[in-house]
Amino acid sequence: MRQGGWARGLVMLLCGACGAFGITHPAFGWGDDGHRIIAAVAEQQLTPAVRSRVRALLAGDASGLTGPSIAEQATWADKWRDADRATTRLRYEQTREWHYVNIPVSGTASAADIATACHGHPPLPAGTPASAGPPHACLIDKIDQFIAELRDPRTEPGERRLALQFLLHLIGDLHQPLHAGDDSDRGGNDKKLGLGPEQALTLGRPALPGFTPDNLHQFWDTTVVRRLGARPERVARELGRGIGPEQRRAWSRGTPTDWARESAGVARDHGYAGLPPPGDDGRRTLTLAYVANATLIARQQLGKAGVRLGSVLNAALR
Repeated sequence: MRQGGWARGLVMLLCGACGAFGITHPAFGWGDDGHRIIAAVAEQQLTPAVRSRVRALLAGDASGLTGPSIAEQATWADKWRDADRATTRLRYEQTREWHYVNIPVSGTASAADIATACHGHPPLPAGTPASAGPPHACLIDKIDQFIAELRDPRTEPGERRLALQFLLHLIGDLHQPLHAGDDSDRGGNDKKLGLGPEQALTLGRPALPGFTPDNLHQFWDTTVVRRLGARPERVARELGRGIGPEQRRAWSRGTPTDWARESAGVARDHGYAGLPPPGDDGRRTLTLAYVANATLIARQQLGKAGVRLGSVLNAALR
């Protein structure tokens, strides 16, 4: 932890609750709570005119997959992807790779590393809307494509709404460190976690059913977010109050590629660094220090994602 007040901060961290959801390869960036927090932070900084335009676009959603609010709509892309996961798998196979970019943490996150992770940055076929683009596309490229569509007033209204719905979600995914940095382990899914005495202490109430994350990806998706508080709206308000104008300006700079490179660095320095070796059963028991640090890092990543999402929307819909 880089901040002062370790003892006070640690007591607060130990009071958090957590949960986990079953996933496969990088699937749920932050889980629903994390995406709601990010969207709520973003909404706090939207101009009145842009907020009205966002709400008007979202009002056209007839999918029934989420509620109408900006925070609820931030979970739409996961629900859209998974709606046919157990049946035809058409949406699932088309869009699942759009939620992550596998930048190797063993590299330097160079332009070449990112190009490889992004399948060589293939352009959209002429006349193809981003929402119907090819399945082999990375998170960075999809964000750039959807920003371009949202910014262009000539984009067909239904496609413009889809661009907004995807951006509300994908910019959040970009800031989940294990959706950007990869250690040849499917974004941490292959690093299994166990529950030892120290981890039981950090997680609070180990007897709670479904409480323990099964792998490192689940831990970063959901557990650290729940440790910030059980109510996403309250967490978002607290985060928003703690972000000053200077910090907001600094975080708003850069491009999705810059933000992906930054997130991959977070994965390297905080997601994978400090992990204990696996035990005889192949599982790792996270230490108190690792969990406490991860919770603080997740808090910052959620704040950055919210600021950057708000900045993108203000620029695209002004």
